[in-house]
Formats: sequence, structure tokens, C-alpha cells
Amino acid sequence: MERLKGIDASFLYMETPKMPLHVAFATVLDPAEMPGGYSYQSVVNLIAHRVQSKAPFRRRLVQVPLDLHHPLWVEDPDFDIIHHVRQVALPRPGGDKELGAMIGRIYSTPLDRRRALWEAWVIEGLEGGRFCLVLKFHHALVDGVSGAGLVMHLFAPTAQTAPMSLPPPVERERIPSDAELITAALRSRARQPLGFAKALGDAVPRFAGVLWRRRKPESIKGPLPFEAPPTHFNASISARRNVAMARVALAELKVVKNAFGVTLNDAVLALAGGVLRRYLQGRGSLPSRSLIAVCPISVRAESETEDYNNRVSAMFATLGTDVEDPAERIRIIHQATKGAKADFQAIGADTLTQWAEFAAPRTFNTAMRFYSSMNLASRHRPVHNLVVSNVPGPRFPIYLAGARVEAIYPVGPVMEGAGLNLTLMSYRDSVDLAFICDSELVPDVWAMAEAVPDAHAELLEAARLEGAARRNVRPIA
Repeated sequence: MERLKGIDASFLYMETPKMPLHVAFATVLDPAEMPGGYSYQSVVNLIAHRVQSKAPFRRRLVQVPLDLHHPLWVEDPDFDIIHHVRQVALPRPGGDKELGAMIGRIYSTPLDRRRALWEAWVIEGLEGGRFCLVLKFHHALVDGVSGAGLVMHLFAPTAQTAPMSLPPPVERERIPSDAELITAALRSRARQPLGFAKALGDAVPRFAGVLWRRRKPESIKGPLPFEAPPTHFNASISARRNVAMARVALAELKVVKNAFGVTLNDAVLALAGGVLRRYLQGRGSLPSRSLIAVCPISVRAESETEDYNNRVSAMFATLGTDVEDPAERIRIIHQATKGAKADFQAIGADTLTQWAEFAAPRTFNTAMRFYSSMNLASRHRPVHNLVVSNVPGPRFPIYLAGARVEAIYPVGPVMEGAGLNLTLMSYRDSVDLAFICDSELVPDVWAMAEAVPDAHAELLEAARLEGAARRNVRPIA
């Protein structure tokens, strides 16, 4: 039994009927090497076996009466795999657009909080006899990095399928009584004033230091909240989602990174900026100022790789969509990101986690539902334009019940006021991109995915020219 941390619980409180907060991974698989060919039941059997040895797959929430404190995780005494694995089929022809629409529908469906907060959807009928496994976890359970860890637990590094031995029996926990839950909650809350005083004492000098640094004319500055220009996808969202996918070569992104002496994340942001610039130009709605993205940052230590929770903070980043020259764009992104990282380091990686502990469940949830139901996101300037997230994945091939994984498309949440999320994940020698959107705000999301090859080629050409220019530079004698 374990109480949720404040940052984990906040994803429960923020969730509304129009804003499900999941982390999902859509893995496209080739069943050619599956023993005996593709079988839905063999996939179910493997998942049922593997989940028994990882507690996050088996535990569910227990709410504290009167919402006096954050909920608890307990072993679900009624856990049954039948409630967690689903089977669907794509309409013909089973191409990428049909797959993206199905992933969007699956993502739009809320998870049942009476059960363990995950689902697996086996999508059949893909072109070429392939199938897709969509794994969906509530954000209260995992962030992008720990979610990828749970995904990897279900897969294997070889196509060989070993006999499945019975896992050790799991001792089912007794669900605490209401009186026990209330007593424990009050005891924990009684200690919070000391924690609040410490968090306040830590935060005040940190934020003062950031303000002082940003006032210096020579300091490098990153973007701030509410500096984002309005776009058609910055408004109150609906509950409907759609997904579009694309892929680029990891080695080519590294060529861009090395040519300009920037980070891989800078190259990713430059690619996103190029894609969105082309997309908005095509609609005749490119803002004169750059789009601003929120980028989740993992603050997970090496010793926390087996912890399944949220160890994440965030920074604001410019995408340079107002700059035509891709070389200039990536330099601007690099400088702005350095400023954002300086702010992030000054504030501290644990500040968000500390303050999330003091969230009042009922107040937080009521405020979010009011904000959503009144469509308030359409009535003020955007906090940010979209989320851009980058998740590291395996550099080697992985298999599920003998089926080889061809691609892994990670899907993140769409937030109120920002109806677009771009999440990327490296797998083998590629980077897989998934654009998820509110399908009412962005009815043409595939235009973004179709802009990826040209935006990527533009970056590569800029990198080639930059490399040639550097080779032609001669030192002064």
C-alpha cells in the first residue's frame, strides 16, 4: 500500500471528461516470426503472464473519504486480465490514417478508476498483415520515461518465445476501512505545515534569483508563460482525438546536431518548428511571433529507474516558427533553450514536486472542471501553444510473443488551451513522431505529418551547408 505523491495525484485532479490524461504507446508489429502465425490469444496470454511480476499493472486506487488526502495504491483484489486487454479491427484499407484514427478513439476513452489504471488494445487489420498493440497508462501511474519502462517489460530482445513459468503468488492487500483512511490522512496532513514552510523557504530565494538573472541585459532568456501567440488550436478542447504519425532517421538528426554544435533536443525542436511553420503557412495563419512549446524534462535519477511514478518537470521553449532560415532558426532555439535551462536549474528540479504535495484534491478538481466547462481557455492568451516531448527508446529490436516491433509511436496528453501534442520516441535507428490533437480544433492533423519529410530535408541541407562552411574556414597565420 502506498499513497500517491502530490505530482502523481495532480494528474487525477486535473483530468476532466474532455481532457483524459494518459500516456500511450502504439507499437506496430510484424507477426511473420510468431510461432504458428498471429494469434490474439497468444498476445493476451503473454501480457497476462508478464503483468503478474510488476506491481503497477496490478494496483488500483483507493480514494480517501471526503478527499482529505491523496488516494492510495493498493493491490487490486479483483484483478482480472479480461478487464484490461481489448481487441479491435481497422476498417479497410488498414493504412496509417485508419490506424491514427483508431489510436485517437482509444486515447479518447477514459480509464476505469475502479480498476488498475492501464489498458492494452490489440488492433488488427493493418496493411501487410501487421497488427498494433496500444498500451495506455494513466499519467498518475507513470510519466513518459517510466511508461516506456513498463512497455519494455512486456517485450523481449529476441523472437524466441520461452515457456512461461508460473509467477510467484501475489499476496492481495486488505482494503483499509474508511475510518483507517481518514485517520491516516489526518495524521499526514498534520505534518504538512512544516513541509509547506520548508517549500516556501526554498522557493522564494530561487524565484527571486531567476527574476534577478532575467533583469540583467546580458543574460540569455528563455520564453515565459503567456508569451505564446494565438493559433486555431489554442482554445478550449473537446473530448475527440486524432493521431498522425511520421518517422525520421536518428543518424540524420545527429548530423544536424553535430553540424550546429547543439543538443539532440534542439534538433528535435528545430524539426518541430519547421513542420509547424510549413503547416501554418499552408493555412495562411502563421503568427508573426514564434510558437512556444512546453517540454517535459525527466528529473529521474539512475537509482529511480524502477520507480513507476512521475519524476518530471518542464521548461518553455521557442520553436522559431517566425524564422524562415532553418540555420538561423536552430541557433535561436539553442540560445533560448540555454536560457530556459538556466531558469530551470535556478528554480530547482524538485520545486514542482514539492509544491504538488499541497494540492487540495476537491478544490483542484472542482477548479479544473469549472475551467473546462466554462471554456475559459478560449478567453485568454495561450499559456503555451503545444507540448513537445522526447522519450528515449531501445536501440535494439524488440519482440512481443515472437512478433517484431517495427515502430513505437508515443502519444501524450492534449491540454486545455493547447489542442496539440507532439511526442517523439527513438527506436533502433529511427525517431518515431506522433501528433495527437483535438480533432475539432485540428481537423487536418495529417498535414503536419506530411510536412515532416520536407522540414527534415530542409534541416539536413542547412546542416550540410554549415559543415561545408566550417571546413572552408582557415585559421589566421
